[in-house]
Amino acid sequence: MTRAQGAQKPERIAILPLRNSVLFPRSVVPINVGRPKSVRLVEELEAGGGLIGVVAQRDPQTVDPTFDDIYTVGTVARIVRVIRISATNYSVVLNGIGRFHVTQPLGVEPYLRAEVVRVSDPTETSPEIETLAGELRDKTRQVLALTPNLPKETQSILDNVEEAGSLADLVASNFPEELAQVPVRQRVLEAYGIRERLEIVTKVLDRQLDALRIKAEVSNMVETEMSRNQRAYVLRQQLRAIREELGESPDEDDEVEQLRERLALMDLPTEARDVARKQLSRLASMQSQSPEYQIARNYVEWILDLPWKVSTPDLHLISEVRRCLDQDHYGLELVKKRIIEFSAIRALRQDNRSPILLFVGPPGVGKTSLGRSIARAMGRRYARIALGGVRDEAEIRGHRRTYVGALPGRILAALKKVGANNPVLVLDEIDKMGADMRGDPAAALLEALDPAQNDSFVDHYLDLPFDLSKITFLATANSFGAIPEALRDRLEVIEIPGYTPIEKREIARRFLIPKQLEEHGIAPERLTFTESGIQTIVDSYTREAGVRTLEKRIAAICREIAVKEAEGEIQAVEVTRTVVEEILGPPEYRLETTEIAPAPGIAAGLGASGAGGELVIVEVSRMPGKGNIRLTGSLGKVLEEAAHTAVSFVRSRADRLHLSPEWLKDIDVHIHVPRARAVRDFAGLGSAIFAALCSLLLGVPCRNDVAVVGELTLRGAILPVNNVKAMLLAAHRAGVTEVILPARNEADVSEVSDEILANLRIRYISHVDSLLGLILSPDAARASSAPAQPGPAAAPAL
Repeated sequence: MTRAQGAQKPERIAILPLRNSVLFPRSVVPINVGRPKSVRLVEELEAGGGLIGVVAQRDPQTVDPTFDDIYTVGTVARIVRVIRISATNYSVVLNGIGRFHVTQPLGVEPYLRAEVVRVSDPTETSPEIETLAGELRDKTRQVLALTPNLPKETQSILDNVEEAGSLADLVASNFPEELAQVPVRQRVLEAYGIRERLEIVTKVLDRQLDALRIKAEVSNMVETEMSRNQRAYVLRQQLRAIREELGESPDEDDEVEQLRERLALMDLPTEARDVARKQLSRLASMQSQSPEYQIARNYVEWILDLPWKVSTPDLHLISEVRRCLDQDHYGLELVKKRIIEFSAIRALRQDNRSPILLFVGPPGVGKTSLGRSIARAMGRRYARIALGGVRDEAEIRGHRRTYVGALPGRILAALKKVGANNPVLVLDEIDKMGADMRGDPAAALLEALDPAQNDSFVDHYLDLPFDLSKITFLATANSFGAIPEALRDRLEVIEIPGYTPIEKREIARRFLIPKQLEEHGIAPERLTFTESGIQTIVDSYTREAGVRTLEKRIAAICREIAVKEAEGEIQAVEVTRTVVEEILGPPEYRLETTEIAPAPGIAAGLGASGAGGELVIVEVSRMPGKGNIRLTGSLGKVLEEAAHTAVSFVRSRADRLHLSPEWLKDIDVHIHVPRARAVRDFAGLGSAIFAALCSLLLGVPCRNDVAVVGELTLRGAILPVNNVKAMLLAAHRAGVTEVILPARNEADVSEVSDEILANLRIRYISHVDSLLGLILSPDAARASSAPAQPGPAAAPAL
């Protein structure tokens, strides 16, 4: 581009950034103004008059743009009219005058100001420019002819524009958004040369003409196809009028005829069409008052309502998948990587067979919303089936039509609702299905999820094969172990252990706070959350793997502020740590390791629950008795066995622990696990019980910043455990600095985020011989406060 003729002296002007729009010279455009800087600029200019510089933003998502965020070429405009919509929103009508180029930014407060040079269009003409202008004018007339419902004045406006540059600006200002986004319009604005400007606009117009011609051809084909049905429709209308003249009731026949018309227009499989025709013939011979008539009619309507051959086109754009996932979810990098791989394989194979992804994790980590993001990225419709509490096989496969009130199963009902046979279908809470005398719904899902046979899925109600192979099935669960084994074999597991505190703070800042502000009608500038305020909410008022409780706490603060704002008590609030504690009350949580006073008989272990990982405290005490072992804390059978195994192993190693062989003869041992009710996976607590028992007998406290997990055998081996990622996240959340894991779980640690591992020291053991030296406190002075025990205070070698 050459900044040609017409460059004038520099002048200073205020700049108004525009989102998703470009203002051209000699065009009048209404815009909405709501950003604080833009509102102030409009208010000052409305009062004092003058001109304004209008420039498009490079990224429409930028809330407070600077000169790096806007283009350097814009349009000088005059404000024609200002209408106040609300206290912070105006409707402004702008009249474009001419182009300018920003030469020197002057400041960004209270709004953008710059030194600019106006650029006017060249006045010379040439045969080539006249030819290009004539071509553009002809193509514009063709577009107008193919575009229905245009005002009559449109053609006259085009004829009245004589200058080639003005003609290009006029056409560019009316480009459809789907053909010309802001960068294309900006290229036209930055084209100071008339020839270059005409060439750019003509190319875009060519694309618009092609689209309109294709649309016209499709419309003609549809009209031709519909004309064949028009004659039959007219004849039916005449037949209906004759029956009315004869006094015959047309209602029943009308209903059957309407169903026949729908059947004639639909593209159905041959078997489904034959069954529908047979049922319609039965309907024609029935009385509408009979129960059989209603059953048959409902059945035919279900056949006609299902999307047998209706599919939505796929978008095989990996960049779009990545963009949608990043836009909707923060963190979860390993999960996003696997979803992108999944999408890439589907795009390369170009078929419907793909693994069925199962998202496993605690509540509130975004499992269900990931399915919605995948559907949006693929360009498919989204459907969800809630399977929690489902115990009847008919919920999946449908009821047979012999039952009163029979209906198809939830899969076909979801397809009818979305109107396409290839949606993204999320099977939510698949681990919470049950089974009773009415059947096993998990077994009914086997056929639907098996790629080898789901192309002919037969619902009991429909009794016709329906192709489910085009559906992209996803599933969610809180616990992988609760899913039947046959169903697990068909699923590919992606674990979502939860979010770290840093991720929670970022999620609150990016997603939760803007959402709650909008839901409570609070302007963002009237309620701001400081970093300390967000950190206080995350650390002191939530203790979960997901972010649901975090969102509730933010909503509680917004409700409190909304009440005060409605009563006129406050104008703007900054949520700090003090404000959080005033509204939410005293902190509900603190680092759990600070609650563990170092004392013999107490050790920290790790377990897993439906809500993620949990820090589990094991307490062991002794008292005079007869060698009994008492277990409390709502322990299940697995944990009771782990406790007995630990006691038996200590008895077998009494000599190495410098204990009397009959140390258990005159005492009773009480093992208690507080809050064990919340933990489901107890297998790894055997090593923690062993450490607490040895700590008690040796009189040496365990370190309160160390947690141990691993299943203990009678031979002293430490076996691997499941849910390692969730347990490490719980340890990090509880303030633990060191975790002792089974050596065979080392591979699982590689999947844990660097943020967690940076604050945790991981040690691996394969036998209990190495445990006491790592977990018992090295400070022998602590043992002096414990009851005297046989043997030394230091940890013995087993």
